[in-house]
Amino acid sequence: MDEVDRAILGVLEHDGRISNAELAARVGLSPSPCLRRVQRLEQNGVIRGYRALIDPAAVGRGLRVLAGVRLVRHARADVAAFERAVMKLPGVVYCHHVTGNFDYLLQVEVADLPAYEEFHANQLAGLPAVATVTSYVAMKTLG
Repeated sequence: MDEVDRAILGVLEHDGRISNAELAARVGLSPSPCLRRVQRLEQNGVIRGYRALIDPAAVGRGLRVLAGVRLVRHARADVAAFERAVMKLPGVVYCHHVTGNFDYLLQVEVADLPAYEEFHANQLAGLPAVATVTSYVAMKTLG
């Protein structure tokens, strides 16, 4: 990966819908070599995909909660069972395996506080090997 690839990635991070012609102009290439570089970055897994950023409140998910989860056991089977189950829960946007006070940090988006209470008590807390859940309500998200 060279500086041109990094420039392509920098532009695509901010505007994944940019046309190839505009992308090429911004990074100083002609369209054909630019397209080949983008395709190579996709094939090599550097670009993992493209997606729309949705306003959560506009689709009924106005409450964002960061939930720190600790597991009781860290045996491979328990970790795998938790990871499979957590990603099936509606409302879980991201799940990060982290170091520190928690084993996992989740980003959860739901309609409101009663919806999160139901999610926490009836879905998240009952997942395999969950010991504790610590919740942080996001008051504002920057960026």
